[in-house]
Order: sequence, then C-alpha cells, then structure tokens
Amino acid sequence: MVYVQLVQGWTDEEGVNHAAGEMVDVDAATLARLQAEGIVGEEGGGSGGGGDHKEWVGPTSTNP
Repeated sequence: MVYVQLVQGWTDEEGVNHAAGEMVDVDAATLARLQAEGIVGEEGGGSGGGGDHKEWVGPTSTNP
C-alpha cells in the first residue's frame, strides 16, 4: 500500500468520495491508474509542470 495525496477529487471502488488534497492509502495498481488519470501528482515534480507544484512535507521528505 502507498499513502498519497490527491490533486483532484476521487471516488474509490467502495463508493467513498475523497476530496482534493486528502491523503489516501492505495495499492500499486490503483496508484498507477490514478496517476494515469491525473488524480495523483507525480512525485519529485514529474514532467512539464513547473509553476505551482507543492510538495507534501512528511516523515520521508528531503525538504527541511
């Protein structure tokens, strides 16, 4: 399981709505699908974004 932050609202397989900015725990297959749909941002900045990209500062963050 992977703990990720949503950049868009999402309804999971059980019908539970999750708001943009919410942290959710998903499996690898669901994570891949959410990334492909743009619901979860790419870690490390991704490609071509620039601008207002915000990173979550948590226990594994490299930002002080």
